[in-house]
Amino acid sequence: MTSIVGLLLSTLATFLGFYFVLLIIRILLSWFPNVNWYDPPFSILSQLTDPYLNIFRSIIPPLGGLDFSPILAILLLQVVQSVLESLVPRGYGF
Repeated sequence: MTSIVGLLLSTLATFLGFYFVLLIIRILLSWFPNVNWYDPPFSILSQLTDPYLNIFRSIIPPLGGLDFSPILAILLLQVVQSVLESLVPRGYGF
């Protein structure tokens, strides 16, 4: 049973690492005003990341035209990933 839990935690931590990369790409692309978020692959990236970012956008409104919510979103994602990695038993790649 422990190996199944370890595998599950390891998989979830790896997924969060992948999602972190998607968030960083989304944030970097938001600096380019000519990106059309309705065309693939940008629409797919937007559909994957915006629901999570919108949670934090509702907590922290844009200040002076700058959106600081991704900072909080990334911070929480990193904390959760670190906690998961600390719970994974040795031998699962961390």
